[in-house]
Amino acid sequence: MRLGLALGYWGRGPSSDHVPLAQEAERLGYDSVWTAESWGSDAFTPLTWIAARTSRIKLGTAVAQMAARSPVTTAMHALTLDHLSGGRVLLGLGLSGPQVVEGWYGRPFPKSPLTATREYVDVVRQVLRREAPVTVDGRFHPHPYRGPDATGLGKALKSITHPLRPDLPVLLGAEGPKNVAQTLRIADGWLPLYWSPSRPEAYGTLEDLREGFLVAPMAQVRVCDDVAEGLLPVKAMLGFYIGGMGHAARNFHADLMGRMGYEEEARRIQDLFLSGRREEAVLAVPDSFADEISLVGPRERIAEKLESWRKGPVTDLLALAPDARTLRVLAELSS
Repeated sequence: MRLGLALGYWGRGPSSDHVPLAQEAERLGYDSVWTAESWGSDAFTPLTWIAARTSRIKLGTAVAQMAARSPVTTAMHALTLDHLSGGRVLLGLGLSGPQVVEGWYGRPFPKSPLTATREYVDVVRQVLRREAPVTVDGRFHPHPYRGPDATGLGKALKSITHPLRPDLPVLLGAEGPKNVAQTLRIADGWLPLYWSPSRPEAYGTLEDLREGFLVAPMAQVRVCDDVAEGLLPVKAMLGFYIGGMGHAARNFHADLMGRMGYEEEARRIQDLFLSGRREEAVLAVPDSFADEISLVGPRERIAEKLESWRKGPVTDLLALAPDARTLRVLAELSS
């Protein structure tokens, strides 16, 4: 099981420790470093900054939101950074949800998310392979564009720039069982959310995992003496995602928590968060749930929990690690 460093997205502004942490992760032998985006900082620019200050560590987006860019724009970002970094890019994509897609990006959330995702990946693949001009007779991402307001002058084009790697890995963030099943068919890897080594069935059947396929969940990792205190950042994250990253009637994160055996708790977290009682929403997150999807506590406890992560299908553990000490301990335990 390889290690990755997950840096997430910026809050109020850029974090001064991201580059030093990425450099330390590279020194310790971590395989990859990952950035994200929500409705603020983007995923690609910080990776370019990190690429210029590292030499070997792979550079992943977990995730770049599909609604943020047309698929050819995403492919252009990926192939450009892949050239500049010497072939280190891992392209992780995610659909996000209606609240962000329509509220932030000002675009309609697709009525058929699976079809939209499949077409998006198809376009990205065609750009990267550069075998022919991009053509898709699609519902969501037709190339050339054929909508009712089209001029009719669109021409199928092939990238001017030759991609460094036509097989640049494409990973998908997927939560629902149907989405996960499609991911296993069309992608090179999967970025699970809230991975629990004891509940893989929450994502549906994983029997079709093929050799070389990446399974790369994120987990908060924190070396500390007090487990309850160490779990507070995990619970804060869960309170925000379960409670606020989606509408009360459609929140994929809350649905996933429900499938993992915490349906009643997920709805309570939502109710508290959406009524403005955010601190109570965080405290309503069960310690047991926060604990099973993270690696928190003294070194010996983390070492014991790591064994269950190694026994499953996980190929890459993407650690949301807040400090260099935690990075070092995790590297020592994984060697």
